[in-house]
Amino acid sequence: MRIAIDTGGTFTDCVYVKDGALAVLKVLSTPDDPARSVLAAIRTIVHARAGKHAESNQLEVRHGTTIGTNALLERKGARVAFVTTAGFEDTIAIGRQARRELYNWMATPKPCLVPAELRFGVKERVSAEGNILISPSAQELAELSENIRTSGAESIAISLLFSFANPANESKTIKALRGDLPKSVSHQILPEFREYERAATVVVNAYLAPKAGGYMQQLESAMNNEHSGGLYVMQSSGGIVSAKIASEEPVRTVLSGPAGGVIGAHRVAKVAGFQNIVGFDMGGTSTDVSLIDASGPKTTNEARVSDIPISVPMLDIHTVGAGGGSLAWFDRGDILHVGPTSAGADPGPICYGRGEQPTVTDANLILGRLDPELALAGTVRLDEFRARKFMEQTRGPIRSVEEFAAGILRLTEAEMERAIRLISVERGHDPREFSLVCFGGAGPLHACSLARSLEIPRVLVPAMPGALSGLGILMSDVVGDYSRTVMARLAGQPREDFNRRSREDDPEIAGGSRKNVQNGADAESVHSLEAYFAELETKAAAEFRNQGLSGIPTRSADLRYVGQGYEIRVPAGPTMLASFHTAHRKRYGHADESRPVEVVNVRVRMTAAAEKIELPRKPKAGAEHSGAVLKKKHVLFEKRWLETPLLDRALLFPGNQFEGPAIVHEYSATTVVPPGCRAEVDEYSNIVIAV
Repeated sequence: MRIAIDTGGTFTDCVYVKDGALAVLKVLSTPDDPARSVLAAIRTIVHARAGKHAESNQLEVRHGTTIGTNALLERKGARVAFVTTAGFEDTIAIGRQARRELYNWMATPKPCLVPAELRFGVKERVSAEGNILISPSAQELAELSENIRTSGAESIAISLLFSFANPANESKTIKALRGDLPKSVSHQILPEFREYERAATVVVNAYLAPKAGGYMQQLESAMNNEHSGGLYVMQSSGGIVSAKIASEEPVRTVLSGPAGGVIGAHRVAKVAGFQNIVGFDMGGTSTDVSLIDASGPKTTNEARVSDIPISVPMLDIHTVGAGGGSLAWFDRGDILHVGPTSAGADPGPICYGRGEQPTVTDANLILGRLDPELALAGTVRLDEFRARKFMEQTRGPIRSVEEFAAGILRLTEAEMERAIRLISVERGHDPREFSLVCFGGAGPLHACSLARSLEIPRVLVPAMPGALSGLGILMSDVVGDYSRTVMARLAGQPREDFNRRSREDDPEIAGGSRKNVQNGADAESVHSLEAYFAELETKAAAEFRNQGLSGIPTRSADLRYVGQGYEIRVPAGPTMLASFHTAHRKRYGHADESRPVEVVNVRVRMTAAAEKIELPRKPKAGAEHSGAVLKKKHVLFEKRWLETPLLDRALLFPGNQFEGPAIVHEYSATTVVPPGCRAEVDEYSNIVIAV
């Protein structure tokens, strides 16, 4: 039995197969101990199936976790000892010296994860060509080990200069560091150039390892005490990995839950016949948006979480602090703001019975978009009287509670609209060529309004919108990502002095330039990259065999024009040069086929396909939907209260059609269909809305 569990700010969502059909269970999250809600959900599902299915105790639990994300955002990770080449100890704090808020003179960067007293240098040096120039002495390494032992460090991050070219000095340093502290090593986690990004990624891994690793081990142990089976964890890259690997490399799980949503949106939309989509996932704490075209979900190695670069592969997801639990507040000038602080699961929105500060959920309730007579997730009754009482007390200079609620929604939707524009318009994509796939408990409440603002013609509300992240996790393949920096000039390109790149400020970049000049890298061809790919594929195959899996490798490479500072990833092979020029033209508006091109990194993704889950498909019935109407109520749309039918989604069938205004209620979410919109249920029970 396979269960997918996605822990979130308010609810923990579970998706599993029950009697041949997909089923959803939502339980309230337990932020003080996330494992408690996960284990409670597993018990509920297993006990419900006990006696009917002999395989009930054979579990494969797939988990999307927020442990790493929260530890980074709240800065509640381990004390990390950072070990690097002597003279480069402070690069982890200096970073790139790029001001992200160019005109904000008061902007203060967040403190470095590693305080100055925990940064240690080793007298060693590896050349850009991978030659050992200085090897650390046994005495110095013994002193380093003792200094770390007495420093109070809880974890160790090791990132020596040019270790991607030759890891010998790193390996020697690891062996010398006695004790059982978790060790994160750059040539194992990220054997790529750019010293700051590599070091930052390794530090994040060390920062998360004790807490995230301990959580996963504790959860797996508790689960196995009751049921036999295995625990797997969703990676930020959109694939599943064993709990053992995830506990050793938790940096790969920082966007674990949102990644499940992207995979779920892609799979559901593809089956329904939609290729170009914008994924819109609005939960209790935040909103995650992603753009997916015909080539599938995009990954990036340039993600930043809590202002820290993380260079392992991650799905290209943009997150903003706008969710159902986002708090509304007034500044000293009586200007209304919403978020990024959230009420979370505890105390939650006012209408849940404990919170006292207005949230987006409370605003939706006041405007009639949520119904106090119908329980959320089957258990949570909304207290409209309590929400109105506290919002009356906190509405500030706004004339009425209804105007206060409408203002909260306008601000929230403006923030989400900016997020979608960033991943579409600002990257050269026309939103009018896409469909908006909305999910998360709060996504369908706001999707049509956003689509109208962005001129997106269609909204797709999946069959289980509030648990689509869980569905994505359930459907995901087991994936491993492997990479290596090679700095190889493609054959057949015009010659050009590689030292043009000496203007770049990273010694590893400049060093790579010298390497290519000395080794005649301009003679490299696609064929000669074979050895690099073969090395990565051999490593990947061995790791998959250890897990009892057989995977299929996919090759790609990062290319750039000589002299550029950043790369574009394209599929590897004889046509990758043409693919690079095309991709460069699409992203930047121009391409120069006369300029020399180099391969910076080679990459292999090993994939073991999961057992296929077919989405239920039903024949279309008639357009009549009156049997789904529970009642009629008044809902505020554009400053007007309109009589609006409230529909039960469980009673809507493929082929049913209806026009807005309408509210569709279901177990995991509520969908708002504004006036002027037309909706139809497709054969996969998705609601497709023309806005």
